[in-house]
Amino acid sequence: MLKVVVVDDEPLALEVMNDFLKRLNDVQSVSLFSNAKDALHYLENREVDVLLLDIEMPIMTGIEFLRQLSDPPLTIFTTAYRNYAFEGFELGVIDFLLKPISFERFSAAMNKVKEFLSLKTQGTQLDPAELAPEFIFVKSGVKRIKLYFDQVTHIQGLKDYAIIHTPQEKIVIKGSVKMVQEMFPPSLFIRVHKSFLVANKEIRRIERNRIMIAGYQIPIGRNYREEVEKQIKLY
Repeated sequence: MLKVVVVDDEPLALEVMNDFLKRLNDVQSVSLFSNAKDALHYLENREVDVLLLDIEMPIMTGIEFLRQLSDPPLTIFTTAYRNYAFEGFELGVIDFLLKPISFERFSAAMNKVKEFLSLKTQGTQLDPAELAPEFIFVKSGVKRIKLYFDQVTHIQGLKDYAIIHTPQEKIVIKGSVKMVQEMFPPSLFIRVHKSFLVANKEIRRIERNRIMIAGYQIPIGRNYREEVEKQIKLY
């Protein structure tokens, strides 16, 4: 059951988010704030699972707000401005909702939150002792799974975890993208952003500053653009 905080200076936006959350079955509590300072004080003294955060607010933007939290909950940005998506990834948000937000898109973002929270409780780890040129073993309790590198499409860093994506499943492990990069073959994967590692063979389509992979839009960081451009010429 999820404890949710919504921060937005627009009363109508708060009403919409509250209505959406009431339609979900696994929300324990909802706290609504139109004032960022009150929300900050609340989050300093409470455990919260999900933060739905507007960006364009008076006095303090959502980006400034998030930077003030030492240990923020899983955060979904809600905004009318598309150009903030990249800053969201830099701050480790799990999703980015563009207003006006449909319930279907909202529900998909909340499902992403629930999936991440569920997967991270499994205590899954990569086993560097079981590293081979073609695969690495993944441990979850007594279970061991062989993960072939050619099945991985990309890896996303989120808070203190890394999400390994394959066409069949997602694997959440404790650790950073940098840690994963050090274990995965450099000939097969390229760092495209502070929070993303991508399989070279998947870099077939770039739109503006994004790599499109099977429904995912992966940002390209300014410091990584040149290397990505080289890779797309090879694949």
